[in-house]
Amino acid sequence: MCDRCRGLCCGVAVLLLMLGMSTFAQPPATDRAGYRADAEAFVELVNRRYAYLDRFPGGRFVLTPPIATEADAVHDRDSLLRFLEHGIALLFDHHAITGAAQDDSWALVPSYCDLWVLQDGAEYVVSDVREGMPAAGRVVPGDRVLAVDGLAIEAAIAAWWGDLGVSEPGQEAREFAARVLLAGRRDRKRLLTIRHGASAPVTLALPNVYEARRALGPQTAVSTARAAQVTRIVLHDSLGEATTVAAFDAAMAAVPMGDRVVIDLTDTPGGGTSTVARAILGWFVTQPQPYQMHASPEELRQTGVARQWAEYVGPRASKHFAGPVSVRVGRWTGSMGEGLAVGFAALGMPVCGTPMAGLLGAIEDNRLEHSGLVVKFATERLSTMAGTPRELFRPRPPGDEACRSLLDAVPPSRRQ
Repeated sequence: MCDRCRGLCCGVAVLLLMLGMSTFAQPPATDRAGYRADAEAFVELVNRRYAYLDRFPGGRFVLTPPIATEADAVHDRDSLLRFLEHGIALLFDHHAITGAAQDDSWALVPSYCDLWVLQDGAEYVVSDVREGMPAAGRVVPGDRVLAVDGLAIEAAIAAWWGDLGVSEPGQEAREFAARVLLAGRRDRKRLLTIRHGASAPVTLALPNVYEARRALGPQTAVSTARAAQVTRIVLHDSLGEATTVAAFDAAMAAVPMGDRVVIDLTDTPGGGTSTVARAILGWFVTQPQPYQMHASPEELRQTGVARQWAEYVGPRASKHFAGPVSVRVGRWTGSMGEGLAVGFAALGMPVCGTPMAGLLGAIEDNRLEHSGLVVKFATERLSTMAGTPRELFRPRPPGDEACRSLLDAVPPSRRQ
C-alpha cells in the first residue's frame, strides 16, 4: 500500500475511533425515571436552599394538590419544564425563574413587562409604565386595568391562581399574578382593557415586550446625555456584561471638569454580576467600603449557626470621580441594579425615584441532576448596611431637594 493510501486509511480509522469515543462520551438520554426524580427533588431543593421560606405557613414550601399531581405525571423534558414553571410560580417571587422556557411561557417580570400594577381596594392600578415599550404613550400611571384578554382582571387573577391550585391568594400574590398577566405570554399579543380617569374603557392590542425588544435590535451597554453641566450616564440592561465596565469607564472619563453626574439605573431589570457593580462603584471611593450585607438562611437551617457578611467595594487605579453624584431608579431597576442603588446610598449619594422592582435576595442557579434543567431562586438575603432588606429599600422621592435639580437637568428624551 502506498504511503499516501496508508496515511488516508489511518486518518479514517482515527476519525472513526474519535467519533466512536465521542458517541460513548455523551451522557445517556434522561429516561422517564430521571425526569420524575428531578420533579421529586424540586420541593426538597426549595426547602433546603430558598432564602425566604418564612413567607410560607410553617416556614415550609409545599406543592398544591394539582401541581403535586402534575409532578407525578412528569415523563419527559417538556412535562418537567412545565411542572417547574408551575412550581416556581407558587413562590410568587419575580426573582425566581426557570433557566429554560416554552414558546408560550409567561413573560419574565420585570425584564419583559412594561406595566407595573398594584392593587388599590377592589381595583388594579398602573403605578409605572416602562419607557420605550409598547404600553408607553397608550397607558399612563393612574389608569385602571379592567380586563385581560376579555376576562375581568379579578377573574383572570383568580383563574391564574386557580390553575395552580390556590383558591385564596393574598394581596402580594394577586399583584404578582396581575403583573404576569399584563406582561402576557411570550408568543402572542396582549389584549388589555384600561380606563383612564372617568373616560370610557378602551381595549388595547399590544405586542409583548419580547417582540418589542427584538424590533429594537441590540442596544448599547451605556448611553450618555448632557445639559446644564450635568452628565447623565444611563446603564442599560447590561449589568451582567463584561463590556459594560469598559463602556462605563469611557463614559466617566469623558465627563467634563465641573460637571455633576446622574447615574441612571431605570433600565436595569435583568440583573447582573457584583463584579460589574463593584467596578462602577469603585469610581466613587478612595478606600475599601462596605456597600451591602449578605446572610445565608440555608447555612443557619443546616447548622443552627447564623452566617452574615458585608461585601466591600474598593477604589480602582486611575479611576476616580470626586464631584457630586445622584442616582435615578424606578420599577425597572432590578436585582443587581438594586444592589447598585443600595451601594450608592451606602456611599452617601442620593438615590432618587420611585420604588424599585423589590426583587428578593441574591439568586443562584440550581441544576437538576438528571435533566440538567436549571431553577433560579434566592439563596441569600441582602440588606443595606443599616439592616434594611434590599427589597424594602426606598429611594428619595423625585421632589426631594437633593434629587430635584439633578434629575430634571437632562430629561430621558435627551438620551443618546
